[in-house]
Amino acid sequence: MKKFDLTNKEKLILYGLVNYPRMTDKQLSEKLNLNHSTVTSIRHRLRKNEYFRTLIIPRLQNMGCEMLVVIYTSFSPLIPLEERVEITGKTIEVFDEIFFSIGEQDKGFSLSLAKDYATIGKINDIRTRTFGGRGLLENEYPNMVVFPFEISAIHNFFDFAPLLRSSFALDLEIDDVVRDVGFRNKEDVSFSDTEKDVYCMLVRYPELSDGAIGSELGVSRHTVSRLRRGFEKDNLIRKINLPNLKKLGFEILTFFHIRFDPRNQPDMEKYEASLLMGDSTIFLARRMFEAVMISVYGDYDEYKQDKTRIMQVLKENKWIAKDPLIRTYGLNTLVFIKDFKFAPIARKVLGSDLLI
Repeated sequence: MKKFDLTNKEKLILYGLVNYPRMTDKQLSEKLNLNHSTVTSIRHRLRKNEYFRTLIIPRLQNMGCEMLVVIYTSFSPLIPLEERVEITGKTIEVFDEIFFSIGEQDKGFSLSLAKDYATIGKINDIRTRTFGGRGLLENEYPNMVVFPFEISAIHNFFDFAPLLRSSFALDLEIDDVVRDVGFRNKEDVSFSDTEKDVYCMLVRYPELSDGAIGSELGVSRHTVSRLRRGFEKDNLIRKINLPNLKKLGFEILTFFHIRFDPRNQPDMEKYEASLLMGDSTIFLARRMFEAVMISVYGDYDEYKQDKTRIMQVLKENKWIAKDPLIRTYGLNTLVFIKDFKFAPIARKVLGSDLLI
């Protein structure tokens, strides 16, 4: 059962930081109808106590990145998790494409960004050979789900605001607009060497000041600030504030792989698959005949209730011929092998020589 050791104002401001990550303290105070000094004081306290951290997500589809890839695997429970993590850390997780990877004793999954299928296929071949050769696999190969940006929709890419709003019981206006978060909006760009370096530094050190980044790169603070504003304006980077789920008391992370019935799949252009999303959904990617969804729950009862809702949506719309694969992870027992590491793939895709 989740327990929030936060005051009502702390909950409201944490939600505001997650929902409006680009707002200044003054803007956020006006939005939430709080004193400016209160917002600044509580934001500093929440950051100091590690209730959130800031990320810069690169929009690499504009620079030659073509797909998002999900790989999930069942493991032999006979191999200790620590041994498996050590093996994969040396042979698989070293690949720049993988930006997120978690594991438990008998299962795990990862998310990657890749320029092409050959690259991600090679990584999965190495993964399969390594797992198989070391006796790590249970009874199946690693499963790979590919979402080419041009033919896929990503409705949620780690937006935790609905989860916090619902869990904190905040009485706030809800935005019901369904969006594809922009990975299909491709417009090729080219960068100078300075632009590449600043871009990669922003992704690698999201909480570093423009002046500090300028000092590291030998350019002015003004240059870094100007480039940052340009990247934001052109939707080439996205700032998010990531809440600390374990510290907040959430207990369960759930992975769904849904294969739609080809005779009656949800309409891509009408975003019908977004009906599967609830307040607990933090990630949803789909293409014509399949989807991957990740959700977070305060406890097992919340998971059961939302699972029932999802199954009702799938069956009432006759979207599936068989039940989806569902795997649950305990947030207190899983291991984060890679925890939103975007800088290596950004550097690789851009062709930057920066050592970060």
